[in-house]
Amino acid sequence: MGPKRKESMPQEDLFRSRLENMISLEHELVKLSWLIDWEVFDDEWGKLFVSARGAPAIPTRLIAGLHYLKHMYKLSDEEVVARWVENPYWQYFCGEEWFRHDVPLHPSSLSRWRKRIGESGCEHLLKETIEGARRSKALPKHELRKVNVDTTVQEKNIAFPTDAKLLDAARHRLVKRAGEHGLHLRQNYNRVGPRLVRRIGGYAHAKQFKRMRSP
Repeated sequence: MGPKRKESMPQEDLFRSRLENMISLEHELVKLSWLIDWEVFDDEWGKLFVSARGAPAIPTRLIAGLHYLKHMYKLSDEEVVARWVENPYWQYFCGEEWFRHDVPLHPSSLSRWRKRIGESGCEHLLKETIEGARRSKALPKHELRKVNVDTTVQEKNIAFPTDAKLLDAARHRLVKRAGEHGLHLRQNYNRVGPRLVRRIGGYAHAKQFKRMRSP
């Protein structure tokens, strides 16, 4: 069954204090919670729950809020759930109205949600942070006209500098330098060197280290 949506008019409780009366409304997490359109996650992630049977799924705001907190404070699934119980600001950020003393879910539920919504579903978290920055005017519109791409994490066709390759490169330089100075070498190993490098690489790949180190 799909996630249960939050009631627009919550009921009062005479025996508990509301979170908004326990915290400072000037806190950064409180202000951030007002900038995020939490209904986006209901609309996008709720499509994944087409069955009307079973218990209601975990509220999408709780899942989204925990993932935001997890990445903001660099925590694991277990750590963010454990610290959520102790922090009223975290509970308010995730949509709670009353302070809770029990864990909201099992940490494994976060990983199951990530698998269910997939990479495209997780992109809504990033998209909404950008939209929230625009609403707060912290990110001007003209800043989005140009995108800078960091290529340090992209895969590149770079050969690993093994000892055999470094030795053959040094041999090649010495042969070249000798020719520049008019020195005649009886053997320059230009044909043998690359063949030995390939052979040593094959021995290393097969984990035949004794044959690889043999002269």
